[in-house]
Amino acid sequence: MLKTVNTDKIPSIPNAPFSQGVIAGEMLFLSGQVGTDPASGKLVDGGVQAQAEQAIRNIGVILESCGVSYESVVKATCFLSDIGDFGPFNDVYSRYFTGKPARSCFAVKDLPMGALVEVEVIVSLGK
Repeated sequence: MLKTVNTDKIPSIPNAPFSQGVIAGEMLFLSGQVGTDPASGKLVDGGVQAQAEQAIRNIGVILESCGVSYESVVKATCFLSDIGDFGPFNDVYSRYFTGKPARSCFAVKDLPMGALVEVEVIVSLGK
């Protein structure tokens, strides 16, 4: 049985055909998060590091709502609008994902809202 996950503590795209996450058994699959400010629903200013920081914090809010933390992340997929931002992105990423989950990182042509970074994760809910 699948259970959708949504928290009103971070912005969602109105009428979007997806949830913030889905729980399947003891696994949580989060939809990609961009650096949107929870108060305004707009991308934060300050470049790739500021957007990465906010995107990862948004992930943390969803994780917390499910009773887990960044340490429970087993796989991250990261999307950058410019692979030249790989180093600055890693500076932020490494502060949160200290358990070093498996990861893929890609440069893509465009991201939603003109974002510079998007991060999605797969999480173990097992105790």
